[in-house]
Amino acid sequence: MPIHERHSFGLRILTNSHKDIKRLRHATGIPNIHGNKFWKSSLLLIDYLSAFPPLLQGVSGPSRPPRILEIGCGWGLAGIFCAKAFKAEVTCLDADDTVFPYCEHHAALNGVKVETWRCRYEKIRKVDLQQFDVVIAADICFWDEMVTPLANLVRRTQQAKGVRVVITDPGRPTFEDMAERCVEAFDALLEPWSAPHPHRASGWVFDCAPAS
Repeated sequence: MPIHERHSFGLRILTNSHKDIKRLRHATGIPNIHGNKFWKSSLLLIDYLSAFPPLLQGVSGPSRPPRILEIGCGWGLAGIFCAKAFKAEVTCLDADDTVFPYCEHHAALNGVKVETWRCRYEKIRKVDLQQFDVVIAADICFWDEMVTPLANLVRRTQQAKGVRVVITDPGRPTFEDMAERCVEAFDALLEPWSAPHPHRASGWVFDCAPAS
C-alpha cells in the first residue's frame, strides 16, 4: 500500500500527510468546520450501509440508482462509497465550501463523480429533500445548538415522504439527544454499531425509515 494512504471498503483514502492533501491545503486552504480530515464515524456509516444498503428505486418499473444526499460531508467518503458501491447519484453538502476540493479529489481518485452543494443542513427545505431517497451523515451533531436543527431536518424528511435518514456518531450526548427525540416520534432506531478490524471504529447508528 502506498505511504500516506489507506484502503477501506474498496476506497482509497489519503491521510493529511499525503502530498496531494498538502497541495490542496496550500492551494485552497484548510476547511473550517471540522472538515480537515477523514473521521472514523464515516467508516461506521459505510459499514452499516454495506449491511443495510439503499435500495434501487422502481419497484413497479425500471429501477434507477438511489439518489443520496450526504450532509456535513467533509471529505465526502461515505457518499463516494455509495457512488462506487451502489452506483448512486450522490450530492455532497457542507456549509464550508473549502471541503469540496478534498471531496472532489477523493471522488476522482476512486473513479466516481459527485455533485457538491454549499448549504447549512438547517436550510434544506422539504422540496429539496424530495429530490433524494436517502440522507446520510457521520459525526455532525457535536454541539448543543445542532440538536434541534438536525431533529427538525429529520422531521422534514418525514414530511417529504420516501426519504430514509442514516446518521452515525461516536456516541456524543448531543447526538443521542437528537436521535432519541426522533425515535420517539418516527419509525426510527438507535443502536450501537462497530466496524471490525482493521477499521477499529465503534459508536452509534440512527436509521429513520421513510414515511410512506
